[in-house]
Amino acid sequence: RNKIYDDLFKKLGEQIMRLTSEDARNLLEAERKNAKDDRWIDHSICVGNAAGRIAEALNKKEMNLNVDKAITLGYIHDIGKKFGEFHNHVMNGYNYLKELGYDEEYCNICLTHSYLNNDIMCTAGGLPDDIPFRTKFIKNHEYTIYEKIINLCDLMCTTKILTIDKRLIDIITRRGAYSNTQYHIQETYKLKEYFDSLLGYNLYNLFPEIKENL
Repeated sequence: RNKIYDDLFKKLGEQIMRLTSEDARNLLEAERKNAKDDRWIDHSICVGNAAGRIAEALNKKEMNLNVDKAITLGYIHDIGKKFGEFHNHVMNGYNYLKELGYDEEYCNICLTHSYLNNDIMCTAGGLPDDIPFRTKFIKNHEYTIYEKIINLCDLMCTTKILTIDKRLIDIITRRGAYSNTQYHIQETYKLKEYFDSLLGYNLYNLFPEIKENL
């Protein structure tokens, strides 16, 4: 068995299992050699790093966030893609981390990262399948500030940081436009405005490399 996994399993007997960004990064890198396409891994790293930058900036506004947790959640949000099924990666990731014994907040990010506004229909890339557990969870779950950060960073990152305009065009170009696409776009802009308001300035100011990625 892979030593990375052996080290992680040792923590199971200690307490409710928590991840660090180092652990999460190791999980990703352990999957890279098995991945036919490792772009999801680089995307996850981009999301985590962007989330950490936003958390650091919010701390300057006295929000007292755990920066490492923000990075960690970004790194693992797409871990379900290790199974090679994009369509089911949300549930696959949630179930995978649950089976490993991780605390709920780490499992939950696999569910929440794709859906805005507590609405299963507010998602990119098509209409979701009817999975009652997922629908009920999203509807009733109170999103944490960390989950909202990952929502936004997922909609700003490919394998590099972009404006949400360019990222949304990327998604639509690859996956098409659907009856829920306009709704999702509107809520994406609202989410960015929410963080702009918390920061007191345009969030893009945190990412000067955006100009290089236009």
